Amino acid sequence: MNTLYTFRNGNHNDLNQIKNLKLLAYMKYRKVISIENAEAWEENLGDVNTYLKLFKIATCLVCESNSKIVGAAFLIPNGNPYKWFEADWAYIRLIAVHPDFEGKGIGKKLTQMCIDLAKEMGEKVIALHTSEFQNAARHIYESSGFNRQTNLDLIYGKQYFLYTLQLK
Repeated sequence: MNTLYTFRNGNHNDLNQIKNLKLLAYMKYRKVISIENAEAWEENLGDVNTYLKLFKIATCLVCESNSKIVGAAFLIPNGNPYKWFEADWAYIRLIAVHPDFEGKGIGKKLTQMCIDLAKEMGEKVIALHTSEFQNAARHIYESSGFNRQTNLDLIYGKQYFLYTLQLK
């Protein structure tokens, strides 16, 4: 049976589904990071304000299957510097795919949609960060043309990396 996926812009009405998806997708790593760090991650991912702040500045992209959100990503335009992301960069935050839908191309499609949207917006650079334990994500980013720029300071006791893709 072929599953039909619909990709569209997410909005405030999707907030709870997106929040629940992020928790489900990211908390599968809770055994990889310490209990304290997993609790901090869960608190941040479960906080509605995390998403309200993103909705104010970002474009949210979602993937639906049978009217349920099974994938989501946020593209933040330049002019919104954050931690490792420079002011003149666009960047991708919190790509997530429901564990039951991993390996079906949803993460790759959401990444490509973010790249395409950034190009349409006239962005010069798009960036993201990921970790040593997110192997599938790193594979998607590298196969999409992102290059690892630097190792970031340890986050949750694990190595994270900054990736960029030159668009112009």
